[in-house]
Amino acid sequence: MSRQNLKGMTVAELQDFVLSIGERKYRGGQVFSWMYAKGASSFEEMSDISKGFRDLLAKSAEIQTLEVVAARRSPKDGTTKFLFCLADGLVVESVLIPPERTSPDAGKRLTLCISTQVGCPLDCKFCATGTMGFTRNLTAGEIVDQVIQAQKHASRRITNVVYMGMGEPMLNYENVIKSVDILTDDRSLNIGAKHITISTAGYADRIRRMADEGRKVKLALSLHSLDNEKRTRLMPITKKFSVDELLDAMEYYYRKTKRRPTFEYIMIDGFNDTASDVKKMVQLSKRIPCKVNLIPFHSIEFTNPSGFASTLKPSGRSRIDDFANALRRENITVMVRSSAGADINAACGQLAVLAIGREGLSQVPSSSRQLPASYAT
Repeated sequence: MSRQNLKGMTVAELQDFVLSIGERKYRGGQVFSWMYAKGASSFEEMSDISKGFRDLLAKSAEIQTLEVVAARRSPKDGTTKFLFCLADGLVVESVLIPPERTSPDAGKRLTLCISTQVGCPLDCKFCATGTMGFTRNLTAGEIVDQVIQAQKHASRRITNVVYMGMGEPMLNYENVIKSVDILTDDRSLNIGAKHITISTAGYADRIRRMADEGRKVKLALSLHSLDNEKRTRLMPITKKFSVDELLDAMEYYYRKTKRRPTFEYIMIDGFNDTASDVKKMVQLSKRIPCKVNLIPFHSIEFTNPSGFASTLKPSGRSRIDDFANALRRENITVMVRSSAGADINAACGQLAVLAIGREGLSQVPSSSRQLPASYAT
């Protein structure tokens, strides 16, 4: 008889499960706290639960856990990138990002960037993950477990979670939202909803759905250009949801929730970093009160890109600073993301591509999960 994987279940689901095997409802809450708050990977670790109940659980259930098969820590800024192996041998990445040493909250905030899909179907031209193609969605348990396992390797508590890793969160909406519900539960990891950000490449319908459902998490849109033709070349999803349609959805979100969204903007030399682009962003901020996150472009030359993708080059630092200052003069909240982890291939998908190769997102070979020595923990 196959055993039920409990990782990814909510309290209510665990309560129903323990009732189904003849135990009292409150036992579900105990298992919930042990799995998520305490990071238990086996029933034997649940020391305040009777041995009889633990034995019953072991016969009927299991707790699937991600395996860290590679970890790289930057000696420059402390960024740590994890390559996780799933139960079926596929791999995903997470990145642990400390604040800059000069930041006011240095030593307090610790952010984890997590994945929601194995690969990605969107083929954004600036993204290494897009070169892998798409294999499958992650389960809610696989999403949550990235946080649990990264926490075991962190020197302090993870305070912030961003859904900005491999995959498009809005294409795995139900599992993403379920994982948020688990992460924010005070009997679990108790991460505040205001410290969680979901990023999308541009699914206008799901943006409106988030607004209608009253979700308390933050929303970020990977914008990168306000010119519909340019954005279509960069992000093919624009053919389905135009810039105008996306902005209508973002305005709807702001009016409905009264929360400012963030517009993510990868700076690409000569493509979207001109004075004209600044002017368009200023106009946007007057329509939708927002924050702007300027992101240095991480080259994906190691994927041997062709066509338009091969022409993309990062904007110089002075150009990024000029762009940021021009927006700030218009009283726009601007963050300039540092190139955190550039020395450890920390951009989305880089480690997976390098470690596994580009023959599609294949399984980690053999049960020993051996990777090249340069990627070892």
